[in-house]
Amino acid sequence: MSVYHIKTCDRVCFEEAPKADIACYKWVEGYTPKAFAQLIYVKDLGFALHMEAYESDPKAVYTVYNQDVYKDSCLEFFVNFNPEKPLYINFEMNANGAFLSALRPGRKGKKPIHEILSDLPAVRSEKHEDHWCVDAFFTLAQIETLFGKSVFAAGDVIKGNFYKCGDETPIPHFGMWSPVEVDQPDFHRPEFFGTLIIEE
Repeated sequence: MSVYHIKTCDRVCFEEAPKADIACYKWVEGYTPKAFAQLIYVKDLGFALHMEAYESDPKAVYTVYNQDVYKDSCLEFFVNFNPEKPLYINFEMNANGAFLSALRPGRKGKKPIHEILSDLPAVRSEKHEDHWCVDAFFTLAQIETLFGKSVFAAGDVIKGNFYKCGDETPIPHFGMWSPVEVDQPDFHRPEFFGTLIIEE
């Protein structure tokens, strides 16, 4: 199982954070763009996420929250911030900064996070000549509301996976950090989530 070490910081800064390479592409062939994710714990505030994909012209049709951004070129973070509970959120973002997310036990039984949270995680996107990136921030208050946990320290473990996909792009593709060992495309498989460990 894949392991990622979450760096603890006093502010949002990804310079020293390790990269989780989204390098395992499965189910279809022909397109495997370089992509990676970084996650840090900002002490006493929350978790900051940075993801990048090396595509010069990503498909980006959707522009607002809760649209089907996975049909665009998409970067995704599925995470369970409290492994004592069998829940996770899928957090899916396109190059416009549009995203969708729900709290769920699996593919079925989802509840969109706007029905749970009073404010949504902040998302920012940037497009460059040869790549695009997205940043998101999950506050401790949001995590507590979703997962019932708001205190984190070195040694704590969360579970999750990082993905790159594009279901309705010119060349559909499905990339992942922690391999999903099933025969058909399906990112909603928490049994294949990797281990993310908080470090100082």
